[in-house]
Amino acid sequence: MVKLDRPVVVEGKYDKLRLSSVIDAPIITTNGFRIFNDKEKQALIRRLAADKGIFVLTDADGAGLIIRNLLRGSVPKEKITNIYIPAVRGKEKRKAAPSKEGFLGVEGIDEETLTKLFAPFAVDSTQETASAQNKERIKKSDFYEAGLSGGEGSAARRLALAQYWKLPPYMSANALLEAANLLYTKEEFEAALAALHL
Repeated sequence: MVKLDRPVVVEGKYDKLRLSSVIDAPIITTNGFRIFNDKEKQALIRRLAADKGIFVLTDADGAGLIIRNLLRGSVPKEKITNIYIPAVRGKEKRKAAPSKEGFLGVEGIDEETLTKLFAPFAVDSTQETASAQNKERIKKSDFYEAGLSGGEGSAARRLALAQYWKLPPYMSANALLEAANLLYTKEEFEAALAALHL
């Protein structure tokens, strides 16, 4: 397992599933071309990139290039590290036919190849593991207790927290929870609640 110090952006859920067996890092999906109309997801990716940057890993086809170009126009170039899979002809097992251009996508690339692609960017796992263990995660139950999910006025409370943190507005409870754990500590979460009187 390759430990990384920043998130990886991929196209779809099957890419995320494949990569999650290779790397230890947050993995964000663009949901293919939906990213073009999803201003909230674009804003979240920009916010995630603002710290240490992001890795971008898309399929080796024209569609992957289009998505990379969108991200390049949305995120400062010095915050993007592009990772490229080899152009291998074939089709994924779950698909009835190969892609339009006939290349395997990220989900079809073997684990050994993916490991080699990310290995140069690996961080010291002992250091990172220690800091990760010291970071208490924000749980769904914390959101519920703070009135951020499952109750009347939850959406308005989430909107207030998202605006306080300069995150995309109107995020679902799960999306805001994921962003909170990527960007903030439990203490910072509690401080934000106190500042907002939530």
